[in-house]
Amino acid sequence: MADHAPSPEPRGFEDHKATYEGFLQFSVAGGIHCLFIVVALVVFRFVENPLNIFLGFGGIIVGLVASFIALRMGGKWMIPLVLLVVFILLAAANVHMS
Repeated sequence: MADHAPSPEPRGFEDHKATYEGFLQFSVAGGIHCLFIVVALVVFRFVENPLNIFLGFGGIIVGLVASFIALRMGGKWMIPLVLLVVFILLAAANVHMS
């Protein structure tokens, strides 16, 4: 006869766990990108340089690309976080000079 012992984990647990981890990684990527957008909004408002549009939109695009690359690498968030800090410092320097 077949052995009908209960399995230690439910059948779809691996799928559920993979979905949950993907959701968490996507949430972190979205949060980091929202921070890039917030810094870009500060640049749009407070930098009185004619190149503030390029700096703001450039930061948004670089943040999107870095977040997507980190998401595809499996959650290695050091690259977008370092770029975010550089963008914040660049924006702060430009706001201070305005």
